[in-house]
Amino acid sequence: MNDDPAALGQALRHWRDRTSPQDLGLPLGGVRRAPGLRREELAQLAGLSVDYVTRLERGRATSPSPQVLAALARALRLTDTERDHLYLLAGQAPPATGRISAHIPPSVQRLLDQLRATPLSVHDAAWNLIYWNPLWAALVGDPSPWRGREANIVWQHFTDRPTRVTHTPDQQMRFETALVSDLRSSAARYPRDKQLRTLITDLRRASIRFDDLWASHTVGFHTTDSKTVHHPDLGPVTVDCDTLTIPGHDLRIAVLSAPEGTGTAAQFDLLATIGTQALT
Repeated sequence: MNDDPAALGQALRHWRDRTSPQDLGLPLGGVRRAPGLRREELAQLAGLSVDYVTRLERGRATSPSPQVLAALARALRLTDTERDHLYLLAGQAPPATGRISAHIPPSVQRLLDQLRATPLSVHDAAWNLIYWNPLWAALVGDPSPWRGREANIVWQHFTDRPTRVTHTPDQQMRFETALVSDLRSSAARYPRDKQLRTLITDLRRASIRFDDLWASHTVGFHTTDSKTVHHPDLGPVTVDCDTLTIPGHDLRIAVLSAPEGTGTAAQFDLLATIGTQALT
C-alpha cells in the first residue's frame, strides 16, 4: 500500500476535474475555470467539509477512513479499479471479497440520476444507507446528520428510532420478516464481515422482535408494499415501496412511487418544488 498524501491529492484533483457537474445533475452556476466539479460540489456530494477535501487534495490530511474513501469513490463515479487505486493511495486495503461493499458503480449511478423525479435510497447488503436523492430526503427527512448505526435501516427500525414512516400491523410484519431474512442471507454470503456480525449480535441483544425473528428462521421477501410517510407540512403521504437489487453488486434500491393522477403524485410534485425547506 502506498500512503502518499501528495499522490492521493493529485488523483483526487484529476478525478474531480474530469467529472462533469451536468452529468451529476448539478447547476453550472456561473463562470467556471475548469469543466469539472468544484471542491464545494465534491464535498457536498461526499458529505464532507470543504476544508477536509481541500486538505486531502493538498496532501495535508492523512489516513482518510474507509468510509470517507467510499463516499469519495461514489461522488466521483469511480470504477471498481479506480476505487481500489484510491484506497491504495490512501494506505488502506481495498474492499475485500467476502466483505460488504458500499460502492455504487457508475452505470448504476447513471440509472439513479435518471430517476430524479422519484424518491429513492440505496443501501448495501447490511442495509446501511449509502445514497439518497433530494426527493427522498424531502419526503422522509434529511439523513445527512446520521452517523454510524443511525444510517442502518434495520437498526433504526428494530430499536424504534424516530421516523416519519408508519406501517399497518400486516405491513410491519412483512417488512420486518423481509429485513431479517435479507440480513441472514447477507451473513451467509459475507461470513468474514466483522461489522455485519457485530450488527446482528447487537440487534439480537437490543430487540426482542429481531431476536425472535432471527431464531425462528422465518423467510420473507421484499415485495411491493405500501407505507405512510407523515410529512410535517404535507401530512400523511401514502406510497408504494419496491426494493430492487443489483446483481453482482449486492445493492438494494428502495423506490417510493405513486400512480399518475393520484393525490400522492401531486404531493411528489410539490415536494420537488419545496425540497427540504419548510412550507410557510
